[in-house]
Amino acid sequence: MKKIIKIVFNISFVVYLFVLVVLLFLGTRGFLRSDLTMIEYIKNSSNFVPFKTINTYIRALFDRSMNIDIPIKNIFGNLFMFLPAGIYLPYYTRKINKVSDFLIFMSILLVLIEVVQVVTRRGSFDIDDFILNMLGALIGFEIWKAKVVQKLLR
Repeated sequence: MKKIIKIVFNISFVVYLFVLVVLLFLGTRGFLRSDLTMIEYIKNSSNFVPFKTINTYIRALFDRSMNIDIPIKNIFGNLFMFLPAGIYLPYYTRKINKVSDFLIFMSILLVLIEVVQVVTRRGSFDIDDFILNMLGALIGFEIWKAKVVQKLLR
């Protein structure tokens, strides 16, 4: 039974990576503004103010100032997009079993993803995306640390 669980887990990891690449780099959300210089593009498409877009989306949920699925997709999509990474990462890299190591690795990975999105013009650098992605990954990491999950996958 454990062997079947591990096979399913490995297949789900490959599917997760594929979906993640599509969502982050190949989807239709990219701006692709080739008429702007890179500096202009970064200035126009980036958010370096923590909680700026999160606050906008939360406010919109209450005052209905935008279509409700926009804040829901952005907040919960970013939150849950990296939740599986919090489970897969410590499973595949046994050295990342402390929260401090996990935070360092995820921070590097998430900043790298945000930078690649800007450089390829397939998205923007948004510190709020980073915050929500990190929070989701930490939730996943805590799920990984649960004894029932450890028993199931070890």
